Amino acid sequence: MKLFFLVSSLDLTQPFSATPAWWQLLKGLYEIGVEVIAAPYQGPAIETLWWRAEPNAAKLPGDVFKAVRDTLRKMGGASSPKPNAETGGEAFTDKAMRNTAHATIEPLWRRQIDRLLAKEPDIDAVVFVTIPLNHVAGLAQHIQEKFQKPVFYYDGDVPASLPDMRGFATGFRIYQGADLAEYAAFISNSKGGEARLLEMGANAAHTLYYGADPDVFSPVNVPENLDVFFYGHGREYRDQWIENMIAAPARALPEAKFAVRGPKLGDLGAVEKLPYLSFSKLREYASRSKLNLVITRDAHAGTYASSSSRPFELAALGCCMVANPYSGIEEWFEPGKEIFIVNSAEEAVDRYRYLLQHDPERIATGAAARARLLKEHTFRHRSQQLVEIIRPYLD
Repeated sequence: MKLFFLVSSLDLTQPFSATPAWWQLLKGLYEIGVEVIAAPYQGPAIETLWWRAEPNAAKLPGDVFKAVRDTLRKMGGASSPKPNAETGGEAFTDKAMRNTAHATIEPLWRRQIDRLLAKEPDIDAVVFVTIPLNHVAGLAQHIQEKFQKPVFYYDGDVPASLPDMRGFATGFRIYQGADLAEYAAFISNSKGGEARLLEMGANAAHTLYYGADPDVFSPVNVPENLDVFFYGHGREYRDQWIENMIAAPARALPEAKFAVRGPKLGDLGAVEKLPYLSFSKLREYASRSKLNLVITRDAHAGTYASSSSRPFELAALGCCMVANPYSGIEEWFEPGKEIFIVNSAEEAVDRYRYLLQHDPERIATGAAARARLLKEHTFRHRSQQLVEIIRPYLD
């Protein structure tokens, strides 16, 4: 099988939190024998041992668009509005930027993909990965009609990305003005999101969970000099659980060493804030800590089996995980055996205290989570599942 991916970004230095997952997925596809061509929607094209890179067809206008959008949002001109039935939370400036992007960026991608598919007719399918699909409205239909190649859209942010949610304050509103029916099928990270995508007009909906590459996320032998650690990109949609699982327990357990790594986590008192040095530093930070926290954003935690990267990464590292309530977590890890769930600040304090005093149980839980990851949740597993989703559409 030969696939072309148009991916939101391939640049690990940019603040797109899912980019490491896309690297691992494309690497996994290579490892199971799929030929992969990838191009970034935002930022530079990056070639690796696992895929061939095509250039960003709209790098200059894309960079200009992003700079203007970011400036407007800093000024408050495109702040995150509350969702409503008519606009799905789309502000006037969001709509204006969307229309501008579609008029300037979509034609550039259309020409580039036309050239690629004409030059390489053995490409079996095209997959758009978490790009603003309303910026390229009509492109999937054009590809399918002209080249008879199925086009899939993979949304790795369901349900937060959906129009009846607020979306992320720093992100695009990707669905307003888009026609889901122009794609052969939608794929998302959320089992619970499938029905919503069908209601919005998708022809078919499939689920492809996140995972982890155990070659990338392998345990490292470093001293355990942290007690409780959390790695995350901000408080948005998880403010209360950051208080319940970090700030309040840190006050209640002054003898324990708490640490976090991530921007915009707010005032956490005496909790140590570790510096960002590189993405790979996460492995060391997590391995240094006796307990690692999974604090999932409300939208994901409340929609059944809406996967995120962190549980799989920590499991691959053999970490003992403690999580806030997460609907569907049992699809991936067994509570009480491979991960612990706490329902309040008081439960968090009790669980941390117990685990920090019972090393054998803590270590066994991390080992069980890693064993489950290796058995079911690597990106090779996900790559094979993606191939199985795509294959019926090639007949």
